Amino acid sequence: MEQKFQSIKNAGIAGILGNIFLLIIKGLIGFASHSQSMIADSFNSASDILASLMTFIGNKIASEPEDQNHNFGHGKAEYIFSLFISITMLIVSLKLLIDSILSLIHKATFTFSWILVLVCIITILTKFTLYRYTKKLYHQHNSILLLSSYKDHRNDCVVTTFTLLSILLGKLGFFYFDGITGTLISIWIFISGFSILIESYNVLMDISLDEETKHHILTLVKEHDKIKDVSDLYATPIGYHYVVILTISVDGNLSTFESHDLADHLEQDIVALEKINKVIIHVNPV
Repeated sequence: MEQKFQSIKNAGIAGILGNIFLLIIKGLIGFASHSQSMIADSFNSASDILASLMTFIGNKIASEPEDQNHNFGHGKAEYIFSLFISITMLIVSLKLLIDSILSLIHKATFTFSWILVLVCIITILTKFTLYRYTKKLYHQHNSILLLSSYKDHRNDCVVTTFTLLSILLGKLGFFYFDGITGTLISIWIFISGFSILIESYNVLMDISLDEETKHHILTLVKEHDKIKDVSDLYATPIGYHYVVILTISVDGNLSTFESHDLADHLEQDIVALEKINKVIIHVNPV
């Protein structure tokens, strides 16, 4: 667990440093050349800095262990800060959409420069490196903060590729494509932000386990012959893991020791599942 939080911390720091570098070069060149797609890309980097900062802070809070006031730990902090990231992305996307549409209406142009092309290439290489690094960590630790980060880096590679295309077309005189690209970038950011918002919202609203995992739990219950029935099966997320609460019915003639021993074995079976952190079992004699 400690390794997981350290990995997310490293990913957050790498994201902050990388995006600050990209914001500076894209902002300076974008405003100097009046390229709407490059300006949009620089705003995207600004939102990425905030996202990486939220990843760093959210991970620090989520890494705090259980205490008397937080019996299941602080895992939901990951989703609270992912929610902040998504809202920021939505706000930035709407601002960029308005600016890009206005540039199309007013038929704005920009000054072509090979420096614009170089900035795009540097951005793509930087973001692809961050994408590969963060995706590797996500597959190791299955954290929504890492998921948000690696998707953001991946999106940026695609976004900047379109920015590069619009700049090259601008050299040929097709300046309108610059505004179109800015519009597409804003829509891309909005969709990405909205998907993260929904996932974070579901966890914060205590969404239950997926049907496949529930079925797996019930299959484990059926493997214990002395369990007659399961009357309740509830689950609540505590970050990226779940607490499972279930009521089992057993023969009323079993001793207290036997019924509790049965519950203990079932608990061990269920906790072994990937998504489960804790199991609370109520034994009902029938």
